[in-house]
Amino acid sequence: MTRNWIDSWKRRARELQTEVYALYLAYRDPRVPWYARAFAALVVGYAFSPIDLIPDIVPVLGYLDDLVLIPVGVAIAIRLIPPIVLAECRDRASQEMAHGKPVSRVAAVVIVALWLLLAAGAVVLVRRWMSG
Repeated sequence: MTRNWIDSWKRRARELQTEVYALYLAYRDPRVPWYARAFAALVVGYAFSPIDLIPDIVPVLGYLDDLVLIPVGVAIAIRLIPPIVLAECRDRASQEMAHGKPVSRVAAVVIVALWLLLAAGAVVLVRRWMSG
């Protein structure tokens, strides 16, 4: 019983990874409307980000964003993307994921740089607030 439950969750996690990668591919497709591209970029960026809204070390709540926010974001993004484009991106994502997880060092650097920029901005705002 427990083994089936674990296998089911692993399968769902792989499916979610494939969906997120399909969103990444769709985000880059010019046939996707700008608002869908922007939302998909946010979802993909958050899913691939090494920094979570709620750190994983916080008991129970730490995994809440991974279990709720990402799937909900994926579901919304999927509804915004034209079906034909999404089908093509899903096929390509499945093929590429079957050969191993795609790795983008550039994307990792961009995500880390964005988080550092946001952290620096937060520090500046806190300093201004405390001094004024």
